[in-house]
Amino acid sequence: MAVFDTHKAVKTLTGVGFSETQAEALIDVVGEGYAALATKADITALREVMATKADLSDLELRMTAVFERQLRQTVFQLGALAVAVGGLVVAAQKLFP
Repeated sequence: MAVFDTHKAVKTLTGVGFSETQAEALIDVVGEGYAALATKADITALREVMATKADLSDLELRMTAVFERQLRQTVFQLGALAVAVGGLVVAAQKLFP
């Protein structure tokens, strides 16, 4: 994390005409805002989290597609099995009236 040199900032401001009280007050306000800024490390960490979430989202989509394809195949196979069982029942009824 970058360090904000408040002493140097106060010296710079007093050097251009600010009173010491004004310079210190301004640096206090600026320092609070500075502390809330995102660092390069914060942004890098956020990018990693977002990339992981995107990867997981992509994986979820691919797994859903595979699951749906397998489900359709299973439903088709069950339908074919039902037709075959129905045919066996009809054949059995004709053979054994």
